[in-house]
Amino acid sequence: MKAVIAITATLMLAGCASNGLSSRPASCAKPGSEQELSLNLADNMAEEGRLYASLANLEGLPDNLVQVRLRKARVLRLMGRSGDAQPLYESLLGTCLAAEGEHGLGQLAAARNDNASAATHLERAVKMAPTDDRMRNDLGVVYLNQRRIPEARFEFMTAMELKQANTLAALNMVTLLIYQDNWKAAAELVTRADLNPKQVIEAQSRAEKLKASAKKVVATDGNRKTEVADASTSANK
Repeated sequence: MKAVIAITATLMLAGCASNGLSSRPASCAKPGSEQELSLNLADNMAEEGRLYASLANLEGLPDNLVQVRLRKARVLRLMGRSGDAQPLYESLLGTCLAAEGEHGLGQLAAARNDNASAATHLERAVKMAPTDDRMRNDLGVVYLNQRRIPEARFEFMTAMELKQANTLAALNMVTLLIYQDNWKAAAELVTRADLNPKQVIEAQSRAEKLKASAKKVVATDGNRKTEVADASTSANK
């Protein structure tokens, strides 16, 4: 099975591929009909990978609409313009889209490998929007990066049950199982979630990278070498 479960790149954050707005309270001001059409058009363009066209459409809409700021932040993040996306996400805090703001800030922190900050933002997002499968998945990714295995498993399982079609959470769960050398459970989940060979290769690759970074390192203190245990030792408790 190891030959079959042979995972590329990194664990993916759900928000990177999703433009759906969740956990939006009724208190949000509703855009006008023409504005709604423009927002939908921008969403469709972003889904198709036409990020510049999506941003161009959003620039014609008023920034006082939180829905516009959220989409702008998301597109800018996907473009790699984190510095421009961050203040837009921050502007959502304290509004009806505060959970989305925390989610975006968590994604930005995760992208720069600041897992501590990412966990803080994503935990806040999940607290505000506990049934959002994207946020639960992304929090699980950060926990896994921190080697907080029980917490990561909980978030992935929650995301999968909240949205059974969430193959991203299933993929991340397979990564976790391979990381634990639980090949039987990983194979069963691959079949149940109908993951393709490319996804399976991606999961194994990520699991191997996690294992490599979890190994003990040797730190040199003057002429004395001291073994430093990986942080996961305490994180798993």
